[in-house]
Amino acid sequence: MDEGRGRGPLADREWRLIREEQRGGAMQMALDEIAAETAAAGGPRTVRVYRWDPSTLSLGYHQDPATVDWEFCEREGVTVTRRQTGGGGIYHDYDGDISYSIVAPKAELPGDLMESYHLLCEPVLDAFSRLGVDADFVAESVPEIWFPACYLRELHPAHDVVADGKKVSGNAQYRRNDAVVQHGSLTYAVKAADHLGVFDGHDVAPERFEERVGGIAEFADVTREEAVSAVESALATWADAAEGSWTDEELDRARERADEKYAADEWVRRDPRDR
Repeated sequence: MDEGRGRGPLADREWRLIREEQRGGAMQMALDEIAAETAAAGGPRTVRVYRWDPSTLSLGYHQDPATVDWEFCEREGVTVTRRQTGGGGIYHDYDGDISYSIVAPKAELPGDLMESYHLLCEPVLDAFSRLGVDADFVAESVPEIWFPACYLRELHPAHDVVADGKKVSGNAQYRRNDAVVQHGSLTYAVKAADHLGVFDGHDVAPERFEERVGGIAEFADVTREEAVSAVESALATWADAAEGSWTDEELDRARERADEKYAADEWVRRDPRDR
């Protein structure tokens, strides 16, 4: 595998790398929020890789819960949470998905959204390069197939990464008053039937999904563990991050945030028209 690119322009700050952890979806989203609070308060910035355990559907901030096949999710043991970021729903398969987050103070990042995306996606593109996958931002917009599903929405040059014309990574940001969280999903293996099964109200066939979406395993002969290692290494190099972990206080706050917000029906199943 390729040795990757060098350090990024923010590598002179204090960063911690948190290697892949398996947690429930609500807890993963809570940890993003807690990491933002830590960075804003003068603590370390965070780069991390994480795994959704069990497989989880994450809804976009404004997504209508009526687009979810709740019976399928319950039957298949797929949990559902809602992200702080916009966009459509993403099915994060336990084996097929690799997720990451980058969290830093808002003042240290470009105010222009496109510039900020391209800065924070540098390690994402580096990870694909290390794996021998020829991936880059989509050169021009590609029309949507079905709006509620993130990977079937219009492809956008700002944040959608493709390989051989197929989307392999989606990335999103949300900006608090004092910090920025960018998180994203890299597809390792496409699980089209499951990805489509969590949604209701569409007629998209698995074959159509596979025409739009690709996975690392389709383009490189690497294990999921090797792919995770490449993402971790790319993030660590870009940020010059030291090996790190959550504090007990962060974990306690995250568990409370997960219970009160990200696992609560008032958040997950809320009507997007409510403000």
